[in-house]
Amino acid sequence: MSSPVSLNLNYVALFVADHEWEQLHPAVSHAHHLLHAGTGKGAGLLGWMDLPDKEEISRIEKSAARIRKDADVFIVIGIGGSSLGAKAVISGLCHAFHSSLHPQKKNGPDVFFLGEHFGSDYTNELLEALEGKSVYVNVISKSGTTTEPAIAFRIVKTWMEHTYGEEEAKKRIIATTDREKGALKTMANAEGYETFVVPDDVGGRYSVLTPVGLFPIAAAGISIRDLIAGAEEARRDYTDERLSHNQAYQYAAFRNLMYQKGKQIELLSTYEPKLTDFSEWWKQLYGESEGKDGKGLFPASAVFTTDLHSMGQYIQDGRRHLFETVLFVRKSRNEIQIPQSASDEDGLDFLAGERLDAINQKAFQATMLAHTDGAVPNVFLEMNELNVFSLGALIYFFEKACALSGYLLGVNPFDQPGVESYKQNMYALLGKSGHEQRRTELEERLNEWQ
Repeated sequence: MSSPVSLNLNYVALFVADHEWEQLHPAVSHAHHLLHAGTGKGAGLLGWMDLPDKEEISRIEKSAARIRKDADVFIVIGIGGSSLGAKAVISGLCHAFHSSLHPQKKNGPDVFFLGEHFGSDYTNELLEALEGKSVYVNVISKSGTTTEPAIAFRIVKTWMEHTYGEEEAKKRIIATTDREKGALKTMANAEGYETFVVPDDVGGRYSVLTPVGLFPIAAAGISIRDLIAGAEEARRDYTDERLSHNQAYQYAAFRNLMYQKGKQIELLSTYEPKLTDFSEWWKQLYGESEGKDGKGLFPASAVFTTDLHSMGQYIQDGRRHLFETVLFVRKSRNEIQIPQSASDEDGLDFLAGERLDAINQKAFQATMLAHTDGAVPNVFLEMNELNVFSLGALIYFFEKACALSGYLLGVNPFDQPGVESYKQNMYALLGKSGHEQRRTELEERLNEWQ
């Protein structure tokens, strides 16, 4: 069976010499052993390398089937790693206009996300959209005290209890949280919510193939068994420590070489708009894993050909501080042909009968040639088709490559100490108990700037 994800390095010879690859072999081998022996930094957070057991999958599927049967709307409340993975898979595989489909064409509820920001208008408009609908909620938080999702859950919980009554609301709320402790776990026990566990040995950005991501994905009507099967295929593909035999490690090594050559930005570009949210998941995975100790590539993303009409000029002729990783899907699930025109006003009749996929392929090739001519290194990740199996493989590919890449960079790829800085400042400015001195200091600084 051929791999569902293929790395293409055919166009990097202009930018990386053979001896540069060779010099990385020992470092890659060392990083591989740190990872697989569990002796590197953050070794307590390697649970993502072992996928969920069948009993856990069956329980997720059973609960998700109930939601698909009874719910018109399923709200996922979380932020960062608690929501980005599920959103990436759902938007990548479900109908782009699911909420506008006739009910008979839907295979699951409309899935909406909340708890990712403090947007008043968005929150209010979502609540308005729930009127008259059967609503279920999955609140995802290991601690239950992260401000954005905690506030969102307060608001939605109040709406649920007002709409359905307290007892019925309890049956419609599912919590994914810590196994034993934390504010959300305490509340779930007191209220009798159904619960799933956030594994102790998996960080949020690596958690999409745990109940954190699998439950919302299953509730949306996507086969999590196929998703995991794709990830398992990738795990088998990417176990070899030899750089020449492991494409996930080749991608990590290429990123490292670009970093050594002074590149500062990695642009993940895709020609498939349904992968837009996947790019957001990827940005957190790499930005939070590598952006520390004054190191790391800045992860950015673009959707082509759309962004070629806004950012294309900069990519082509701007500062040479970036390289591209291109996600390309060769065949869409649906085939559309260009129709014949009566009078050919736009001059495009020469494309009549051509598939839209084929035009997208030529746009990809044309852009690659232009960008490499403009001294922008390009590496490609190609999938024959965007389906649940290939997306599972792609997720595992990036997770494995990210872990190795972090070790090559010399950082802990599994912690995120810098994330706490804004949280502590926000708690102080909001007047949380215990932060009084910090609040005074911050307010003095703000007054100086105003």
